[in-house]
Amino acid sequence: MNFEYSDKVKELIVQVRDFIDNEVVPAEPTYEEQLAKNPWETPPVLDQLKEKAKAKGLWNLFLPREHGDFTAGLTNLEYAPLAELMGRHHIASEAFNCAAPDTGNMEVLAKYGNAQQQEQWLKPLLEGKIRSAFAMTEPEVASSDATNIETSITRDGDDYLINGRKFYISGAMRKSCEIMIVMGKTDPDNPNRHQQQSQILVPTNTPGVTVKRAMQVLGSVDAPEGHAEVIFENVRVPKENMILGEGRGFEIAQGRLGPGRIHHCMRLIGASQRALELMCKRANERVVFGQPMIKHGSVREDIAKSACEIEQARLLTLKAADAMDRFGNKEAKDLIAMIKVIAPNMALRVIDRAMQIHGAVGLSQDTPLAGFFAYARTLRLADGPDQVHMMQLGRNLAKQLG
Repeated sequence: MNFEYSDKVKELIVQVRDFIDNEVVPAEPTYEEQLAKNPWETPPVLDQLKEKAKAKGLWNLFLPREHGDFTAGLTNLEYAPLAELMGRHHIASEAFNCAAPDTGNMEVLAKYGNAQQQEQWLKPLLEGKIRSAFAMTEPEVASSDATNIETSITRDGDDYLINGRKFYISGAMRKSCEIMIVMGKTDPDNPNRHQQQSQILVPTNTPGVTVKRAMQVLGSVDAPEGHAEVIFENVRVPKENMILGEGRGFEIAQGRLGPGRIHHCMRLIGASQRALELMCKRANERVVFGQPMIKHGSVREDIAKSACEIEQARLLTLKAADAMDRFGNKEAKDLIAMIKVIAPNMALRVIDRAMQIHGAVGLSQDTPLAGFFAYARTLRLADGPDQVHMMQLGRNLAKQLG
């Protein structure tokens, strides 16, 4: 594996870093002020950032090069350092149109959508004009096993009828969310449990779609994104909204989640690195018991351990990204599972140390640490719990090595 980035990527790293430093960071106070006034509206300053990023060509950097005209032409490995930079600031990913869940949904439509679906929904998503949601998780079943999903998708003439209840549907609270990809069962009696599910496009303004409430995440509604509970009652959409075909839902989900998982890990590396830098700054500046904090052995150890753990996770992230590029997402699944377990747990440890060194302010809104911590803790569940990744990884390794 070659760790030396091309001149193109080196230049993009400089451009992305400069844009974040000169445009995103100065806009953060305004973003928070505007968000407080209209929690589910995209703050206007963020739309302005998106236009600036688009004008500079720093746009849709996440989409792999096989998608042709839709993409900046980067590999997963090339995108990794850019996503890490974005992960250092809460609003940076969206400023570059590289924020979940849109990234995963755009990949689904680019990879599996037909021409009409791409024109109607992928194009405005790529342009950053609308937002989207991915509706899979349900409150009544263990959704970490996607074959449990109970929402029904029933053919009715030239339409499909959808009935079910979803929750923690990221992005569905936002007023600019216009489309959901909904996973449900079209063939619940199929003996092959992995061919029972399908994925279908449901505009959020379709009659029968009710956004019931915002689910909290560690006490926060996480505006403007939000994580909604959504009810589908006899929701009718045309048959043309089916993605790829009936019974292909599990296949689509697996294709979607691989890149999504590693993108989260890339961003977590950036959040952890920033936490480490804040930790070092605090330790150098703060005086406790008559001397700078950095003079205390336990503080030095926390900094050293954090740096070691971040670098370990960074290298594994890059190895997984490289394997995805060279062998495909399916062949890289074990490495993706490894980093999906390693990165959030590493981030929680590093961020927790940074919070501890900051004292009470580390729990407040005056640093990004509390938000980073909530994000990292969420990712021990989002896109699959640790236990599921380890169960499947252990099974695969036992088969390969036993």
